[in-house]
Amino acid sequence: MWSSLFSYSCTANSLSQGQLVRDGETLVSRSGNFELGFFRTENSSLRYVGIWYRKISFKTYVWVANRDSPVSDESGVLTISSDGNLMVLDGDHRLVWSSGINSTSVPTNSTAVLTDAGNLVLLAKADADTASADGHVSNAYWQSFEHPTDTFLPGMRVRVNSAAGENHAFRSWRSLNDPSPGNYSMGVDPQLPPQIVIWGQSGREWRSGHWNGLLFTGMPNMTENIRYGFRLSAPEEDGSMYFTYTPLNRSDLLMFRILWNGMGEELGWDETNNESTVLQKQPAKECDLYNKCGDFAICNDMGSPKCSCMEGFIPKSPDQWKRGNWSMGCTWKTRLQCGNNSSISVGNGGRMDHFLKLVGVKLPDFADYFSATSGDECEVKCLENCSCKAYAFVRSIGCMMWNKNLIDVQHFAEGGMTLQIRLANSEPGTKSKISNLRMIVTAFVGAFVSGITVFLLWRFKDNLKGEISVCGVNDLLSEEQYLDLSRPDGLASDAKQVGGPRIPVFDFSSIEAATNVFSEENKLGLGGFGPVYKGKLLGGQEIAVKRLSRKSSQGVEEFKNEVMVIARLQHRNLVRLLGFCIQGEDKMLVYEYMPNRSLDYFIFDPAKRAQLNWKKRLEIIEGIARGILYLHRDSRLRIIHRDLKVSNILLDEEMNPKISDFGMARIFGGNENEASTNRVVGTYGYMSPEYAMEGLFSFKSDVYSFGVLLLEIISGEKNIGFRTPEHSNLISHVSLASLE
Repeated sequence: MWSSLFSYSCTANSLSQGQLVRDGETLVSRSGNFELGFFRTENSSLRYVGIWYRKISFKTYVWVANRDSPVSDESGVLTISSDGNLMVLDGDHRLVWSSGINSTSVPTNSTAVLTDAGNLVLLAKADADTASADGHVSNAYWQSFEHPTDTFLPGMRVRVNSAAGENHAFRSWRSLNDPSPGNYSMGVDPQLPPQIVIWGQSGREWRSGHWNGLLFTGMPNMTENIRYGFRLSAPEEDGSMYFTYTPLNRSDLLMFRILWNGMGEELGWDETNNESTVLQKQPAKECDLYNKCGDFAICNDMGSPKCSCMEGFIPKSPDQWKRGNWSMGCTWKTRLQCGNNSSISVGNGGRMDHFLKLVGVKLPDFADYFSATSGDECEVKCLENCSCKAYAFVRSIGCMMWNKNLIDVQHFAEGGMTLQIRLANSEPGTKSKISNLRMIVTAFVGAFVSGITVFLLWRFKDNLKGEISVCGVNDLLSEEQYLDLSRPDGLASDAKQVGGPRIPVFDFSSIEAATNVFSEENKLGLGGFGPVYKGKLLGGQEIAVKRLSRKSSQGVEEFKNEVMVIARLQHRNLVRLLGFCIQGEDKMLVYEYMPNRSLDYFIFDPAKRAQLNWKKRLEIIEGIARGILYLHRDSRLRIIHRDLKVSNILLDEEMNPKISDFGMARIFGGNENEASTNRVVGTYGYMSPEYAMEGLFSFKSDVYSFGVLLLEIISGEKNIGFRTPEHSNLISHVSLASLE
């Protein structure tokens, strides 16, 4: 029977009624990214219909149709039934799998199309050519994106609806070679604010932290990986919202999946080596495991032991805790005195519950949410509720309160949120020996003064709360605090089409506090941009702050250019921009701190130069070369630095080089190789002759500067400062010496 029907070539992307795909034949999306057909796993003869990435040598399956009922041999086919449904049949014509749509809802002339997004859609034949390549297809009768297996692909929608409950959207394979449904699932906890969760047989295994409109707050590394393009749609009529993600660079082939062993994996595409690469896995560390330390405890991967009770709490079972069994968690040292919070109780000394601030943490699970405009409002709400055990005010979320025990709290080395934990005032009240009248008056006056003081302190605290208390910048990630670099006026016309990241904005007061009000003791040096200061955020992260001088030869355009260029770049040999600050005429760039300063600090100092042996110098040269290659060829944008010099090569704690100062950089379009300018910028001695004399610059300009760098690193001499009776600079000396 099968031989009498139409047989597909490997270039087809659609399947119509009366046609079929046999075992060994495939559908291929128009872009060539995805392929559909029969497959078997290693050491198994069972056959499944699935979709996989076609360009990845090691087959990476993203969807399986008949994962519950495989075909036992190679006799199976995929076709469309007379009622318009997709179906898989075995060699005896028995139904193995079907799309299962009510026949009255599907036209009899339906067609299946494999889109460029990897979505297998079933729709009317007349609509086959309109199937979207972006993801969800609105006019489809059925689509694989609405029936996923273990993989979350770009453009796929994951439903968030509190009335519908937890959405276990993705189910793992049973084992590495068995696609049948396994023991783990990944999906969304719809309780606002929503979060991604991995479930196992016994419950939650991992969670992402709450969504704040731009990222998941329990994943600090997302500040560096904003390229994901996660979005949560506006509510629809039934209250449903949808999580989607669209990578800034679609060729990255990003995907998220839940593995058979319960690990969540992010897979990307390495264009340099033309192969897939694992970008991250979750849970990655011991403290990522759900509620590792029990109630009212904090897990810290850098700590020893990893688990500790929150301040004001003690282990529930001290013996078990000492043995390293932390599952029972902790409990209060002193129970909350909720009855004293709404009125003055003279007999109890008027002791109110107070709050302990925890900075740089993953917020606890199971938060209640309500709208609030300030931390003060949130704190008052918590005090009025005897069940409230903690609160957090997050600008882009509002007020989060916890009426249940605080569980799954983790301390981060960088980033994280601020949690206010409610504690009883452990100071006992003292009995007065004066008259009752005097006691009442004293209590009243004391309460009045305390009230005024607390009010002023709250106001003062609210002004400082947030930015300065953040170890990274996660608390700053509200929509209004970001510079959208994809605006039309944000970049040169060549780069307007590239989706831009969003850059954290630091509050001026937090920069002042971090740098000790820009003290001379914190000053690292002075460059063309202005002074550079060392700073330390409240959470402990060290930063370098470049402050634009009003007398600077560089100006606002260079400031804007540096923010826009370096924010789009990620490479181990480029300095990392943490954010920026604009306060009136003050403009500052905030970078990661490089403890070993710049390369010129070592290479031109006869004593310090000895610390750089030939092996280390070679490693530095290779690192600079990798950074330049990334700028010129491997980044999403082709960039010419235009100011490469030893003072712009920074060294981290392990003496790894990082290229800095992108104020002069230029972005080139795909077909551009050369440009000219009437304003020559950069540093003489490092400029190529055609750039210095005629204003012509290209990628070769950076290569020339790199050559000067290379000579200076090897010789320890400055190009311009080097003089002999025959030569006025290092280049001419080396050029002549090479000919002799």
